[in-house]
Amino acid sequence: MYLIQMLLPLYDNEGKPFSTALYTEVRAEMVTRFGGLTAYARAPASGLWQESQGQTVRDDLVIYEVLSARLDRIWWQDYRTTLEKRFVQDTLMVRAHRIHIL
Repeated sequence: MYLIQMLLPLYDNEGKPFSTALYTEVRAEMVTRFGGLTAYARAPASGLWQESQGQTVRDDLVIYEVLSARLDRIWWQDYRTTLEKRFVQDTLMVRAHRIHIL
């Protein structure tokens, strides 16, 4: 079993919140494809990274996750590219963890 997580930004590069329609669309796609979704949206997570000039950049994130019996890497790579375009991001984190349900 795999736990796949998508770290989605709440704001664009100018600090303007993304439309709730973007998140609704991702939720619908995940429920249709995987039969469910867990969203960590109440208290946004914060991401920090350093840009090439040594400046620290911060993002507030919502985390969406799904469970899947198999990991279709090609589909997820294509979907990550789709999300990067929708959310106007150079890179958007989508990660998978192999898990055991206890």
